Amino acid sequence: MSTPTELLKIGDFAKLAGTNLRTLRYYEELELLSPALRSDGGFRYYRPTDVHRVRMIHDLQELGLNLERIRALVDTKGEENDRTAWIRRIQAALSEQRELIEGRVRTLEEQKDRIVEAQQKLEHCANCEHRPTPENNHCEPCQRTGGDLPESLSALF
Repeated sequence: MSTPTELLKIGDFAKLAGTNLRTLRYYEELELLSPALRSDGGFRYYRPTDVHRVRMIHDLQELGLNLERIRALVDTKGEENDRTAWIRRIQAALSEQRELIEGRVRTLEEQKDRIVEAQQKLEHCANCEHRPTPENNHCEPCQRTGGDLPESLSALF
């Protein structure tokens, strides 16, 4: 059996996708990814654009989804030939991914705000005669103002 020249052997595809053979085989086992073609000898061949699916899987994992949930989310193929239903499934999958990312961005913004607050307080600490020690409960509360330390600063004191 000849293979189209645009298809990649599994090893080449794994390099392009930034993963390994074992992961690709596991994704296939979980029905997250399918090779475009299998040779008579059982060799897997992938389209170069299949790397987009692998990247999406990795991105969704980084958002905290388990592989079973990812499979449900990316399973947009469907059995029927109803184009409208197919488009709706894809829109729902993309919308859910967007919502997950927006939630992650909100979390990261909150973390960034806590760091900025800690940095601002630390500027005040630079002029303070106190130093965090066990004797002063690591400056909790602040020895000058009596207020609580920002979380990110407290964690480092």
